[in-house]
Amino acid sequence: MIDEHWVPAPTERLRFRRFTMDDVDTLVDLDSDPEVMRYLTGGVPTPRDRVEEKTRGHIAKYERFTGLGRWMAELREGGAFVGWFALSPTGEGEFGLGYRLRREHWGSGLATEGTRALVDIAFMAFGAQRVWAETMAVNNRSRRVMEKSGLRFERGFHLEWGDPIDGVEHGEVEYALTRAEWLGGK
Repeated sequence: MIDEHWVPAPTERLRFRRFTMDDVDTLVDLDSDPEVMRYLTGGVPTPRDRVEEKTRGHIAKYERFTGLGRWMAELREGGAFVGWFALSPTGEGEFGLGYRLRREHWGSGLATEGTRALVDIAFMAFGAQRVWAETMAVNNRSRRVMEKSGLRFERGFHLEWGDPIDGVEHGEVEYALTRAEWLGGK
């Protein structure tokens, strides 16, 4: 049975743990890298007070959604901070994925490894009917992670932005995987 203290099982190279307020400095550092934030804020760092507010929110979310939310990801060997991964209910039988990794871990397969683990958890532990993720159409790295994690391109769309960043004119993309597709791939 999954309880409020649940975290995803370790993968080959990653271990997960819940967010704590002690993580704020680490998260501020992650969100201060202009390349990490390129497709989120146009490279503008997230202010510390906003990181603190979001961290409190993720901690509170653990109590509302048993076993779901965001988790800090660390290397199993050595414990270095990699980034975070998220799995959250978004509708009846639907779950959204998210991830943000330190640039030094890009291209190592860790984003795909963590995302695949959450896809499997969504279907196996939570009975998901559909798992999805989205990003800017021009974010080819993130799109590749989604594809390598088994998600398929579903649609392109445009959002209204009050303060658009470079690339927004190309729109957003959504990738998804259904339970039937997931079962067919097993």
